Amino acid sequence: MADVPALPPGGRRRPAFGLRPSSGRPQVRPAPRPAAGRQEDLRCPPVVPPPELQKDETEDAQSGQEKTFMSPPFEDTELNINHPYYDVARHGIIQLAGDDNFGRKVITFSCCRMPPSHQLNHTRLLEYLKYTLDHYVENDYMVVYFHYGLKSLNKPSLKWLQTAYKEFDRKYKKNLKALYVVHPTNFIKILWNIFKPLTSHKFGKKIIYLKYLSDLREHLKYDQLNIPQEVIQHDENLWRKQKGKLPPVVKIPPPRPPLPTQQFGVSLQYIKDKNKGELIPPVMKETVSYLKRKGLQVEGLFRRSASVQTIKDVQKLYNQGKSVNFDYYHDIHIPAVILKTFLRELPQPLLTFECYDHILGITSVESSLRVTRCKQIIHGLPEHNYVVLKYLICFLHMCRWPLVRDLQAPLDSQRTEVSRESIYNRMTASSLACVFGLNLIWPSKGTVSLSALVPLNLFTELLIDFYMNIFNSRTVPGEILP
Repeated sequence: MADVPALPPGGRRRPAFGLRPSSGRPQVRPAPRPAAGRQEDLRCPPVVPPPELQKDETEDAQSGQEKTFMSPPFEDTELNINHPYYDVARHGIIQLAGDDNFGRKVITFSCCRMPPSHQLNHTRLLEYLKYTLDHYVENDYMVVYFHYGLKSLNKPSLKWLQTAYKEFDRKYKKNLKALYVVHPTNFIKILWNIFKPLTSHKFGKKIIYLKYLSDLREHLKYDQLNIPQEVIQHDENLWRKQKGKLPPVVKIPPPRPPLPTQQFGVSLQYIKDKNKGELIPPVMKETVSYLKRKGLQVEGLFRRSASVQTIKDVQKLYNQGKSVNFDYYHDIHIPAVILKTFLRELPQPLLTFECYDHILGITSVESSLRVTRCKQIIHGLPEHNYVVLKYLICFLHMCRWPLVRDLQAPLDSQRTEVSRESIYNRMTASSLACVFGLNLIWPSKGTVSLSALVPLNLFTELLIDFYMNIFNSRTVPGEILP
């Protein structure tokens, strides 16, 4: 008789074939683990993030930071509930931060405003990011990425990041001039190593890591960035931890009195008084005249930036009252950038602060009445602003690409000829409005939100497309046209 095996501890014999003693139903046992180095499906290997990607969270926990995620309280109060991406846009994760010193649009992405993953559809976030960038990718632009606040509770999956990278093709990378990564952590460094083999060397040079917020001052208009308070607090904590002190207070020197020949950063009235009462500032007259003669057939006119140092040199020449020969620079985009810079550096926008709220309301006006409403707003401008605006819009009306036959009053033969030539630059009224909208109007406090872009650009587009209708009924003594 065979020996009976000893009972296991507890006095009960383990049932055979995985049967539960209480129910008698078969018990499903986990499949055995594959041997080391063996893959079960070579065609679809699982996307497993390296363990190093969690290091930044571990460091946060060890430094005593909060371990629970607090939903960001930010809400965009100007956002219309009918916005196609209202569910994502309302969090303020993606923001327009105005222009840099040379007219390039700046977009910010703030991770600390991302709610937990179960409250945010990351696919919709990707679509909204593309939707936002689509307004600017035809022109030079910059992106500032605030990494602080990306935690396990709101972090997208690595698979989502791979999908996002594939979605952003050359269309988005071509005119991106710089991607500033603020407060990079181990997560960013490891992630970059994963995607580095897939990126070009040229794109890699556009990524700039910034350890502190103060480093942004060297590159952008810091005060326009609308940095989340959580990011500012984190930056101060980094300074205390690593340098034992708070970041230095930036002292802005008092403005110098303008030169008698100053053109940039002074009012229209100042320029008029210093130029024998001329209504059109010399810098605007010269750039428009040059572009009209030599730039209307340049594809993408006004979309490109120019050498930063060259723009500074040209501004200095104008401010010193010296003549500028644009032929010397062999770059048609320099006078285009100078024109935009002049408008952007006016102490008050050409369309005035008082008109800002009226312009935002243009989308609430019935479509058939919008041109009339534009006319009402424009005719309420101060006389000098009206003359300068009329001069500029007349020129932009010439520049636009006439996709359809113009239904307005016929232009004279010279302007009709210029309009026919403008088909080569591929700049529609909509494209020109995206470039010039924020150079003509901005709020007296803060920066323009993404939700305000639609009415601002629409208003500018209507001015360009319906120039004759809007401006033909008011003439000011001494006004000139290009």
